[in-house]
Amino acid sequence: MQASVHAYETHQQASLAAAEAVAAELRRLITERGRAIAIFSGDESQAELLDHLVNAERIEWTRVIGFHAFEFLGADEDSPNSQRKFLFDHLVYKVPMVEFHGLRGEAANPEAVCANYAALLKTRPPDFAVLGIGQGGELAGISPGNCDFHDSATVKVTESAIALTIPILMAYSSLFVIATGQEKRQAIQAAIEGVITETCPASILQTHPSVRWFLDEDAAANLNQII
Repeated sequence: MQASVHAYETHQQASLAAAEAVAAELRRLITERGRAIAIFSGDESQAELLDHLVNAERIEWTRVIGFHAFEFLGADEDSPNSQRKFLFDHLVYKVPMVEFHGLRGEAANPEAVCANYAALLKTRPPDFAVLGIGQGGELAGISPGNCDFHDSATVKVTESAIALTIPILMAYSSLFVIATGQEKRQAIQAAIEGVITETCPASILQTHPSVRWFLDEDAAANLNQII
């Protein structure tokens, strides 16, 4: 499949462009279906995107349901590294989202959290996901060490997190990926132009029919072609 890859001069420009694309998708889904269901990522690379999204016009947030991609094991809503805390601070507390469902990293039984979250996702199938990738090609909470492109689970416990699996992320009809900074340059090239391999989880995105990449010039510097 051919990805839609956009490179911008700065991180700020890439974040704004990504936010505008996500906002347009939310508005389209609400107009056509009456609601929109989205997966959001709660890491620092998403901060400006979410800030722009909060200020976007004509989004009926009372028709938006939110989930998130992963949470660190042991992290509660007050933990500094909590994905939920990040999303609450940058998105959920700032808009009247009708529902937001967080993964409880602090739960005594993480496997039960996985089962309950999987059941919830089944009743409210997300329309799209907003994702980031790590310096090693990680996709959301999935790293090379726990990547399985054919995982039978929907949500699983890894060595450090409770995370949605690769097959469930790939099942969403649209994916928006933002990655910036020169430290992600090699991971971006491997994900977009390299061999599809579980040693680079993000490389599976090459097989998705509708993935849009939003990069800055530093992150995109090693790419042979910008589409």
